[in-house]
Amino acid sequence: MTDWIEFAAALSVFFASHLLPARPGVREPLIGLLGRRAYFAAYGVVSLLVLAWLIAAAARAPFVELWPQTPAVRWVPNCTAPVVWMLVAQGFGLPWPWTLGGKRRMPFDPERPGLAALSRHPLLIALMLWSAAHTLTNGDLAHVIMFGSFFGLSVAAIPMFDRRARRALPPAERETALRAAPLFSLRPLVDPHWLKQNEEHILPRLLAAAALWALALALHQTVVGVSPLPM
Repeated sequence: MTDWIEFAAALSVFFASHLLPARPGVREPLIGLLGRRAYFAAYGVVSLLVLAWLIAAAARAPFVELWPQTPAVRWVPNCTAPVVWMLVAQGFGLPWPWTLGGKRRMPFDPERPGLAALSRHPLLIALMLWSAAHTLTNGDLAHVIMFGSFFGLSVAAIPMFDRRARRALPPAERETALRAAPLFSLRPLVDPHWLKQNEEHILPRLLAAAALWALALALHQTVVGVSPLPM
């Protein structure tokens, strides 16, 4: 019972640490007090510590099997990993201010959307894919709750960020900007003009995605205690 209480507490703190700063009147005063850079640095450290606690608490929770783990199911996160890491590599410094990892102080130019032409929410979609794949792979109650919570949080964040974008964009530019930065599209990859505009960004992001994927494979068993590869 104590382990379930710890898991519930960790999950509650995880949600509070993400939802409370998003409330109006909470984040901006803290940024004013600490400065933008210090605030986001502190927020990142706290988020990582809370996430580590939640993962450890889920591992310590009593094992309640909902469905069995099989080698076939364990292929799911491995098959989605290339897409997940490409979205992660795309997402940092995205020229769409109204998303996780977006450049906050850069005005969006629909004529030059950059990597936002592939997705305006790449980090959130990556979190959705990663959490859904790991929910299937981990069939015990605690991990289904944890990864399902990650999935639900990422799904809920997309319309929240889109509402911010619609409020911030001038009405005459709103639909043009949203069309230039779709939720997800592969069409730019066959557009010679877009490829030419973004050629200096594409290769470094692909290399970063490959490096992140290799690092995740190498460290998964050490950090999580389970090999990511089907046995």
